[in-house]
This record gives sequence, structure tokens and C-alpha cells, in this order.
Amino acid sequence: MPDSNQTATGPIDTPEQPPPGAPEGVTQHLYPVYGDLAGKAVLISGGGSGIGAYLTYAFAAQGCRVAFIALREQSAMTLVQAVEAATGQRPLFLRCDLRDVETLQAKVREAEAQMGGFDVLVNNAARDDRHATADFTVAEWDDNLAVNLRPQFFLAQTVVPGMKRAGGGAIVNLGSTAHNLGLAGYPAYVAAKAGVTGLTRALAREFGPDGIRVNTVVPGWVMTERQQRLWVTPEALAETLAAQCLKRPLSGEDIASAVLFLASRASSMMTGQSLVVDGGRTMG
Repeated sequence: MPDSNQTATGPIDTPEQPPPGAPEGVTQHLYPVYGDLAGKAVLISGGGSGIGAYLTYAFAAQGCRVAFIALREQSAMTLVQAVEAATGQRPLFLRCDLRDVETLQAKVREAEAQMGGFDVLVNNAARDDRHATADFTVAEWDDNLAVNLRPQFFLAQTVVPGMKRAGGGAIVNLGSTAHNLGLAGYPAYVAAKAGVTGLTRALAREFGPDGIRVNTVVPGWVMTERQQRLWVTPEALAETLAAQCLKRPLSGEDIASAVLFLASRASSMMTGQSLVVDGGRTMG
């Protein structure tokens, strides 16, 4: 097997490696600094692992007050401690199953009361389980959308009143190029991600007059720990890199950088947009 940092054209430009023993997301990567984000209250769904862990760290490194929703307590608390040690900001962990909308909204309202409302919502949580169309049941379909689309709407519904009272805010939804490419193997996930794009545009139109911006970051295939454990093979990675203009794997830092931009005033006149971060694979 070739060295993972090599391609047919030479070394891959990879982000900085995490400190030894650090959990996923806590890296030595130097994110751009957006001064207007300091002190902002940020809510991140699925912020305990994968791309979400990078987001939790990246916003804390900006001086934000971060709350994140996750299900696995042990790994979430490990992240909380590591982020606090690295940034001086201690994230608030909200343990909740996103499929339980009533409990989800109650937990977020409690966090709002504690933090004084949220300035930024990042709808990150998703689950990309593979499945065959012929074998998929109604219950499985409903469960998939209950993770990959429904919480995005109801989290926005919960935090928007506070954003209105504050005179504005930013919502960043996470899409996927699986929708742009029409990838086979997980049609429920692909359909949900198409729905996220539509939701972004509808909410941007509805809440623009209130100073609330809503955008989507559309990642390509990001090499999170879960992806590497479940789906990444040398052949699949080589195929993806061959299709990309930029010949290195996507990292969580790449996505977090885009989300920071859309949450900040640097993108103050962007709303209803999809920012694709895929190394040029889709070119769209």
C-alpha cells in the first residue's frame, strides 16, 4: 500500500497533526481569526465527534461560548476537557437523542436560558448508513430522516425567536456532495441532504428580514475517524482523489474553516447559498 501522504503526483498537503493523545477535532491547525465571533453563543448539533468535534474546537478557539449536542457521554466529556485545556473555553455538553424532538427543544431552551440565547446555530449532525433500496423499510426511512433532516428544522425553529430578539444571527447547515453527485448506496441520506439545501433556501428567504442568515456548507468526503473506520479503502480514496482537482483528502479542518466564515461577519451579505468544499470534485 502506498504511503497515505503520497499520490501519483507527489506529497499531499495535509493539515497539522493533532497533539498526541488529543481526541478527534482538537488539532494544532491555525484557523483564521474572526474577531466578531469572540463571545458569541454557538449551538452545534452532533458536536461530539467527526466534523462536529472539529467545529466545537474551532468555535471555542475563536473565543465563542459553545454548546453542543451529542449522545455518547464519555467521548463528549473527553472532548469538553480537551477543548477547555486547549482554548480556555469549556463547551456545554447537551446529551440528547436528536430523534426526540420534544426533549431536544427542551434541552436547547435550557441552554438558551443559561447562555443568553444563541447567535449561531450549526446543524451538523448526520448519519450516513449504507442501505439497499429494495430492503429499506418505512421505519428505517423515517428514522433516517429523523436524524438527517428533521432536527435541522426544529433546531432552527427553537433558536430563531432568540435571534430575532437579538437583531440577527447565523444558521449554517451541513449538506453533502452525495446529493450533488447522486451517489448510490444510501438514497435516504442523499434525499435528506437534498432536503437540507431546500430548507436552507426557504429559511433564508423567511428570516432574512430579521437579519438572520442561513447558508449551507457542502462537504465532500471528509476523512473523519468514522469514515476511515467504516468506509475508506485505498481504492475508494484513490478514486475520490482522482476526481478532485486538489489532490489531498479533505479534513475536518477544511469544513470547520468554511463554517467559521459563514458564521462570521465576513459573509454578512451571503444567505441562501451553498458553499461547496470538496477539493473541486463537483465543480458546481
